[in-house]
Amino acid sequence: MQKLNIVVAASEMVPFAKTGGLGDVLGALPHSLARQGHRVKMFLPHYANLNSDRNRLEKLDLAADITIGETVRSLSTAVCRDRKSGLETYFVGNDHYFGRPGLYIDPATGSDFVDNDERFVFFCRGVLRILAELDFKPDVIHVHDWQAGLIPVYLKTTMADDPFFARTKTVLTIHNLAHQGTFAEDRIKNLDLPKELFYATGPMEFYGKANFLKGAIHYADKITTVSKRYAEEIQTEEFGSGLHGVLKERASDLTGILNGVDYTIWSPSRDKLIPHRYYLANLSGKRMNKVELLNRAGLPVREKTPLIGIISRLVHQKGFDLIEAAAEDLFKMNMQMIVLGMGEQKYHDLLADLEAKYPDRLKAFYVLDEKVAHQIEAGADAFLMPSLFEPCGLNQMYSLKYGTVPIVNAVGGLADTITNFDPATGEGNGFVMRAQPPKALLEAVERVIETYQRKRVWSSIMKSGMRQDFSWNRAVEEYTDLFKKLVDG
Repeated sequence: MQKLNIVVAASEMVPFAKTGGLGDVLGALPHSLARQGHRVKMFLPHYANLNSDRNRLEKLDLAADITIGETVRSLSTAVCRDRKSGLETYFVGNDHYFGRPGLYIDPATGSDFVDNDERFVFFCRGVLRILAELDFKPDVIHVHDWQAGLIPVYLKTTMADDPFFARTKTVLTIHNLAHQGTFAEDRIKNLDLPKELFYATGPMEFYGKANFLKGAIHYADKITTVSKRYAEEIQTEEFGSGLHGVLKERASDLTGILNGVDYTIWSPSRDKLIPHRYYLANLSGKRMNKVELLNRAGLPVREKTPLIGIISRLVHQKGFDLIEAAAEDLFKMNMQMIVLGMGEQKYHDLLADLEAKYPDRLKAFYVLDEKVAHQIEAGADAFLMPSLFEPCGLNQMYSLKYGTVPIVNAVGGLADTITNFDPATGEGNGFVMRAQPPKALLEAVERVIETYQRKRVWSSIMKSGMRQDFSWNRAVEEYTDLFKKLVDG
């Protein structure tokens, strides 16, 4: 099998840094590629919350200066070597840019760091500098989202004649098109790129601003996104976030590769974070997990009442306005709900008001807690994802493995992974919202409550989901095939 030199660059990776699904994906994909025998190097910013001792980081005698606009910043480098997979993770360091709390948002203001453009310019240029210092010539550099999106831009513009990267191809993966990295015109000088890129209709111009993701879409050799449905959706005005035209122009180079699940972490038979492990052949542990979860939440245990879980960022995209619109009818139903997440204050306030009004039906935990997330997956009967758009989604796939039946809106990766249960045939692994909102949500939950009373039917839906395989093996084969065709071509 052809072995490739692969570089992966992103702003998040479990266990080092995570705000959402991006961190989970990067915590699995590079390791899976390395286990295939490819020579893989992962690059991540060296955030302040990284503990060098706990994460076995080795500081390298590899330093350099990088000019950002008119300012010179020093580059430091550390590495973590995984002996099991062979993956090497390199950390691009600078105390001014990354020696602060938070990944993208300033905790003091609740808003994006004002110098996020400079921070990720430094990161992208740091990756390329370290590769040259290591004398590691990549066949493919796989960049993720806007934070790493300037790498293909630099390689095709200011570094186009650099012989070190002459044979390097780039692949951009878009995890969420809504996040693009747009910055005001007066910040363009920090990018050290030709001015013509920012002229009207230029590769990086976006309504008078600089757009990192638009530049990456224009210059990357291939583009992927995280489900086949989302690859189609983002070429439409409804889901394209202003970049649908650019993506249509690159349609022949755009493909959807569904994310995978790391079942060494997300499996009820192996999960170290849940009170009671359980198996497809014996689901008794799931009921015990439900009781413990209800007790933790201070909700009463009701045998014939399904418990619905939500683990989500509390933002508009995730459908919380839909929950608000349906709340009066929703919480009159025979169901209970537990929510885990953080986000916009208005949704914190919404859930707090609903908790006060329905104390025996709703409990919200306003934290990012991995242990509680696993306990919700294991203890809930159903899992609600009413997202307005969802590039891939991971929780619906986690839920299937835990026998926690998904309730989803038919968008993006949710549509690619969840099929609506048909009582006539017994086929389907979840409940898909079909009508117009908020009626769609109410109808789906009504069907869940009704089906939950039919224990044999409900058990068959649970087991159908638990048998499905969304492991990384399939996705890695698709990425590897894409990389090889790109390099050979």
